[in-house]
This record gives sequence, structure tokens and C-alpha cells, in this order.
Amino acid sequence: QVQLVESGGGLVQPGGSLKLSCAASGSIFSINAMGWYRQAPEKRRELVAHITSGGSTNYAESVKGRFTISRNNAKNLVYLQMNSLKPEDTAVYYCKTDLFDGSMRYSVYWGQGTQVTVSS
Repeated sequence: QVQLVESGGGLVQPGGSLKLSCAASGSIFSINAMGWYRQAPEKRRELVAHITSGGSTNYAESVKGRFTISRNNAKNLVYLQMNSLKPEDTAVYYCKTDLFDGSMRYSVYWGQGTQVTVSS
């Protein structure tokens, strides 16, 4: 069994910064891509940022230049540094990964989500 646990959400003023972390644990053979998604009230879940096992990244247009995704492969961690936050960044942020578990089965996992609220 594999678990993803996010942390780092909270309340921040516009223009502020937050750093989200996501830790994957359990029976893991190898992790492929990792990513962050978000879902605002009454909106669809959307991709925020994505990083491959080789470190290639892509971002939603709305966060380019403000957010940075990174990962620590040795520790099965992925981060999302969020700067210059705007009220429209308010959402529940979810970590997602696709991986091969200890039995060599390919699966996709989601974290439970962490709330980010940008408000004065």
C-alpha cells in the first residue's frame, strides 16, 4: 500500500508565499511523474505543475513564473513553492503520482489534499 501525505497549506495574504510538500511512503519500487493539482469550489480539478522522474517540468499558464515544482527522488518527496499568491489561487491542492509499487504494479495515487487560502 502507498500513501501520499501533503502538508504546508494555510492562509496567506495576497502577494505572500507558501511551500507545499508531498511525501510518498509505503511499498514503492519507483516513482514516475509527480504533480500538483488544485480544485476551487464549484470548479474542476486542474493541473498546476508536473515533474517527470528526469526533472522536466510543466506548469499551468496561470502559475508560470510564480510557482516552482521540485522533487527529491531519494526521499520520494515533491514540493510546490508558491510565490506572489493571488486570491484566485485559493483551492484545495492535491498531490498526484504514478509509480510502480513493490510488486511491480503500475498505479496512480492521490493525496488527501491541503487547503490554500489567499485572502487579506
